[in-house]
Amino acid sequence: MNAPTQATEIRLASRPHGVPTFDNFEIVDTEIPSPGEGQLLVRNLVMSVDPAMRGRMRDVKSYAPPFEVGKAMTGGAVGEVVESTVDTFKPGDHVLHQYGWRTHAVVDAKHAVKVDASVAPLSAYLGVLGMPGLTAYSGLLESAEFKAGDTVFVSGAAGAVGSLVGQLAKLKGAKRVIGSAGSAEKVRYLVEELGFDAAFNYKDGPVVEQLRAAAPEGIDVYFDNVGGEHLEAAIDVINLHGRIAVCGMISQYNATEPTPAPRNLGQIIAKRFTMRGLLVLDHFGLQEQFVAEVAPLVASGQLKYSETFVDGIRNAPDAFLGLLSGANTGKMLVRIAE
Repeated sequence: MNAPTQATEIRLASRPHGVPTFDNFEIVDTEIPSPGEGQLLVRNLVMSVDPAMRGRMRDVKSYAPPFEVGKAMTGGAVGEVVESTVDTFKPGDHVLHQYGWRTHAVVDAKHAVKVDASVAPLSAYLGVLGMPGLTAYSGLLESAEFKAGDTVFVSGAAGAVGSLVGQLAKLKGAKRVIGSAGSAEKVRYLVEELGFDAAFNYKDGPVVEQLRAAAPEGIDVYFDNVGGEHLEAAIDVINLHGRIAVCGMISQYNATEPTPAPRNLGQIIAKRFTMRGLLVLDHFGLQEQFVAEVAPLVASGQLKYSETFVDGIRNAPDAFLGLLSGANTGKMLVRIAE
């Protein structure tokens, strides 16, 4: 197989207003870069697209800097070292880094992490054994303060994070785990393959009615990936001293006007529930514990995961737009090269 003679990268062409479109992206062919001192040249093999990337397309201050118009976007990727200027990395090593959205990346060696393809597929380091997995693990155990016997409700439950939250809760002794998703096929997947006790399609009717039917004794934990109607429903159904971990609000990411807070937020007084925001950046201290506990569960098949692949760097915008519309089951990934 001949080595590529040029690189390709996806740049942010303009900032979207509302739902992003292909016009917001630019596909550019360029020269393969060269590493400087202390750097690696990595040929990317697989990259991640994540809901949080939508927020970085806006020019607003947040926990992560916004993408720059006219420059390549960034995100998690795993690739093969092609050229190295440091002794600790050699050509052929596989590394995890944050310079996706391109076929070739120059990465500071100090920001690259070696991963082992013999332990797990490379894509797993972007999903179940990567940031989504740690988000699910830390969010459930620390942010939501899960304890055995809890009834847990997860929105976006067929996604990369939600699917793991529900399974971890079951493995750790949840009384009942309920998930919501956007299709009958995803609902079937949650119950029949992942072991959720109940699941429903939020498009079939009011979320609060479906949640009440699935949780007649109420819920103790709500892991929120969606916001909006789901959050309002969870507040209605949550039990005294329940806990809500807010990981994402994908239903509101493309809003062009401010969205109202849940109309029933006043229930926080009577129910004394806790609602806490969740950012995985706060929980990297759990990384070793997470891998030590979760990797064997994945290897044994006790913790299942799904991946949705889109092939080719030029189709990365398709993958991202598909993610925002719910086209994925499990982790959405772009396979850049074999």
